[in-house]
Amino acid sequence: MCRWLAYSGSPILLENMIYKPTHSLIDQSLHAKLGVETTNGDGFGVGWYGSARESPAIVREIGPAWSNRNLREIAGHVRSHLFFAHIRASTGSAVQQTNCHPFRHGRWMWMHNGAVTDFHRIRRDLVTAVAPSLFLDIEGSTDSEVMFYLALTFGLEQDPPGAVARMAGLVERVGHEHGIEFPLQMTVAVTDGQSLWAFRYSSQKASRSLFYSTRVETLRSLHPDLDFLREASDDTRLIVSEPLGDLPGVWNEVPESTYGVVHPGGDEMAPFTPR
Repeated sequence: MCRWLAYSGSPILLENMIYKPTHSLIDQSLHAKLGVETTNGDGFGVGWYGSARESPAIVREIGPAWSNRNLREIAGHVRSHLFFAHIRASTGSAVQQTNCHPFRHGRWMWMHNGAVTDFHRIRRDLVTAVAPSLFLDIEGSTDSEVMFYLALTFGLEQDPPGAVARMAGLVERVGHEHGIEFPLQMTVAVTDGQSLWAFRYSSQKASRSLFYSTRVETLRSLHPDLDFLREASDDTRLIVSEPLGDLPGVWNEVPESTYGVVHPGGDEMAPFTPR
């Protein structure tokens, strides 16, 4: 599987979240604690929003994140209010740049941890459901990218929770038609550069781990010695595959079959059910 983090809040250097925490994403690329694989070395990617344009910048490489000098250089110089970072452990598709996350379409960005069970058996049925206007934009061979383009097909730009629910419903229906008992396993992050949605769901109701950070005003009272918290805005949030450290009170598990949205002025969670 994979590990990922999504950040939304006060503009910060990418390295503050990717490299500096005790159990940073770089540490997780070698020593993941909650993932299926301990090592996640089949490529990585970062995507961030700046002030120059509406669409995010994306950098993806096929080598391991822990030894990549370009990632170290970018993370130490790029500052953003909203960014994704992802380290990959392939579930069977090729280790190639177009299969690394995050994926981008226009102003939208998407990343995934999990798998469509027996994707090779149902891939054709799923791909043919992608809108013809979007089909040619699929570059790689992963289940994750097909999930993204199905969500776009089903109205991601107008209704993200509804579109992801319809995508999940199609994957489960097609999987069941092929005799697959538990077709879908996913934690997904998706953003338009303003709001950030995160989903935790699996057909087996035993989803991969996902956590969100406690409200900043609460963290300031718990850990007044942390300089970063004095600079962070009250709406700063992190969503991660596994905690970046073990400070008490910082991390909360996203409930099973739930999605959350972080947007200017607040955040909320709600039950998630495929349609």
